[in-house]
Amino acid sequence: MADTTKLTKEERKKTKRASRKKTKAEKPKKPRDYARGSKKRKVKKLARGQAKR
Repeated sequence: MADTTKLTKEERKKTKRASRKKTKAEKPKKPRDYARGSKKRKVKKLARGQAKR
């Protein structure tokens, strides 16, 4: 991507979006073979009430 320091905020936004779209078209990501968030660590609930104090 070109140097965007001399552009205004709106122009910068447009160029970034365009480059992102271009990259997506050239190198598409393969679809994931598992559900989103399914590999996250599961957290147990802490003890409730007076027991934890």
